[in-house]
Amino acid sequence: MTYVTTPDGTQIFLKDWGAGRPVVLSHGWPLNSDSWEAQALHLASNGYRVIAHDRRGHGRSTQTWHGNEMNTYADDLAAVIEALDLRDATLIGFSTGGGEVARYIGRHGTARVAQAVLVSAVPPLMLKTDDNPGGVPIDVFDGLRAGSLADRSQLYRDLADGPFFGNNRPGATVSQGMRDSFWLQGMAAGHRNAYECIAAFSATDFRPDLAAFDVPTLVIHGDDDQVVPFEVGGKASAALIKDAELIVYPGAPHGITDTHKDRLNDDLLTFLNAYQG
Repeated sequence: MTYVTTPDGTQIFLKDWGAGRPVVLSHGWPLNSDSWEAQALHLASNGYRVIAHDRRGHGRSTQTWHGNEMNTYADDLAAVIEALDLRDATLIGFSTGGGEVARYIGRHGTARVAQAVLVSAVPPLMLKTDDNPGGVPIDVFDGLRAGSLADRSQLYRDLADGPFFGNNRPGATVSQGMRDSFWLQGMAAGHRNAYECIAAFSATDFRPDLAAFDVPTLVIHGDDDQVVPFEVGGKASAALIKDAELIVYPGAPHGITDTHKDRLNDDLLTFLNAYQG
């Protein structure tokens, strides 16, 4: 197993597959790098070095009591990139991981970055506020927090069996294995880490970070995303990132890394191959 130690001593677990120009994958809540397996295998099999890490408090990384917020997540990503001396990297963030990528660019710039991709991502700002009236009401996130404290195992079951993969839509055929994998990854996260991450992904304002994007950027989002609604997430982010390319998956749910993995793999590889250096 490979770990990178951050300045505060946190051990960040990572997978490092393949060889070639680096691709760094940042995962969603409450998951870990295993959620990227389909993309990591595909991209590493097609000439790229793919690095997928477990966010602090998730998966096999240290379950720290502190640092469960976006600035620290971004700094941990920087620690991974710098420890591996990655250059001309493509940063790909899914859901909460999209926030991590955005905050990384906002805090650390793009000196080591060639491209960015946001997949079903939480930027620019999920929470409904006075200056973000189209956002998601805080009651939704308070409900996640209450569910986490009351019975987080059941909360993760309910998310996997319902909105995350769109299994609550008529005619849905989401496998039991796919849903079980979500639950298993969620239960591998630290209780406090996963709880505090709810505020990190919902209430962090990434609008200034998106303004700092100065590399080719691809935004991919399903228009039936019940977790990060398309209008709140992908559509809004693409409008704020200079020259961003937006790809909309009609009828697709939040968890497209699994439900639409073949199309996503193809779209990511096409975007990666378009980089001229």
